[in-house]
Amino acid sequence: MLSLVIGNKQLSSWSLRPWLVLRHLEIAFREIPLTLDVPSFGPAIQQYSAAGRVPVLVDGDLGIWDSLAIIEYLHEKSAGRAWPSDPAQRAHARSISAEMHSGFAALRQSWPLQAATTGLRVPLSPEGRKDVARIDELWQDCRRRHRNAGPWLFGKWSAADAFYAPVVLRFRSYGASVSEVSAAYVSQTLADPSLIEWIAAAEEEIAA
Repeated sequence: MLSLVIGNKQLSSWSLRPWLVLRHLEIAFREIPLTLDVPSFGPAIQQYSAAGRVPVLVDGDLGIWDSLAIIEYLHEKSAGRAWPSDPAQRAHARSISAEMHSGFAALRQSWPLQAATTGLRVPLSPEGRKDVARIDELWQDCRRRHRNAGPWLFGKWSAADAFYAPVVLRFRSYGASVSEVSAAYVSQTLADPSLIEWIAAAEEEIAA
């Protein structure tokens, strides 16, 4: 069985992404939770990855680190079910996911993931507001193209939705103002049973 090494569900946006892909692909896996920002984290994560960060997917003797690499591995392992089947859509989905993976630093810095927390009000810098506007633009474009195929970014759920799920949680936590189309996508994502489960686990963490 696969194992996924993850950080706190309240805090770890990168852990959430492959976790959602595993759930949506219905691939059995074991969670190995590590607590972030404590002295024991360093030695613990070194058992799984010299990179020293979560998430890490363990498949036998193989360890795959970085959420994008993990999701690509799961795409191959699931006979190509993580990304859209159409080549053009798949390229587009990978492009917007790579933009999330490498960008939006101002948003992430000002609005760190607080998965189970709402009602936060932290002003964004001009760069952060540009990030929100760009994400809103991306979501509107995807929904315009694929609205007749289903409620997700590319109609059917894909890894692109996993990449933007932590953004949805940030928008929920900090009260981002977005277009009607993007607000509907936020509601769609928040109704995902797998994400609801993650949020519930985050609530248990902060209550402990």
